[in-house]
Amino acid sequence: MERLLTGVARLGAGVATVSFVGGNCLYNVEGGHRAVMFDQIRGVLPKATTEGTGFKIPILQTPIIMDVRSRPREIRSVTGTKDLQMVNIYLRVLSRPREDKLPEIWQKLGTNFDDRVLPSVGNEVLKSVVAQYNADQLLSMREQISTQIRDTLTKRADTFNLILDDVSITHLVFGKEFTSAIEQKQVAQQEAERQTYIVAKAEQEKKAAVIRAEGEASAAQVISKALEECGSGLIEVRRIDAAKEVAETLSRARGVTYLPSGGANGGANMLLGLSSN
Repeated sequence: MERLLTGVARLGAGVATVSFVGGNCLYNVEGGHRAVMFDQIRGVLPKATTEGTGFKIPILQTPIIMDVRSRPREIRSVTGTKDLQMVNIYLRVLSRPREDKLPEIWQKLGTNFDDRVLPSVGNEVLKSVVAQYNADQLLSMREQISTQIRDTLTKRADTFNLILDDVSITHLVFGKEFTSAIEQKQVAQQEAERQTYIVAKAEQEKKAAVIRAEGEASAAQVISKALEECGSGLIEVRRIDAAKEVAETLSRARGVTYLPSGGANGGANMLLGLSSN
């Protein structure tokens, strides 16, 4: 009986030891995270622990789990342009901490390092860069301005040991006055283009009228020369042609009848108009 009790006591002590070690001496670091170890004696240890299960000394050591994955953040800023126009600009930033600087980051900024750094730094960079351009340049030079913001913000974030994987302008809203001015400018440009088209059309019509007049003058000169050389023969030919066209047209009419000459002396042909009444 005594041996049984001894075995049970040893088993209980073993289970308690395993439970104590598992609950107080071991810790887990999930994927995409790192552990910064704080030692009560030595302070923050200089090297972070990677994923997996690690060992700690109870009471003396405390692991601080930090997320090292890229996290998105939207920074909004209302700032003024070089020509004193107000613009509301939205900036999307994808950031992550430097893994080799995690102990220093935790010492200076804590676990919410991006909340402490990016909003203030982002607003400062946006205001300084946008103030260098006019409002219309923000639209025509958007890619260049976005690149300048990204380079400047990356340098500022690097001083806080943060890496920016992506920086992009997602939204750009101007004030009502500037938007109204743009609409009025577009209307004025469209009206100017319409007036330009009307002027060009009138110019082409003028040129066409001159060309027609020149053609008619040349035709009159040719006719006059022909009359001088051939007398009235050309006029007779034109009259005969016209008479043929009139006769042909009338012959197709339903109320007109053609009577050819039947006399031996070759009398004139006749066209009679017949009424249906």
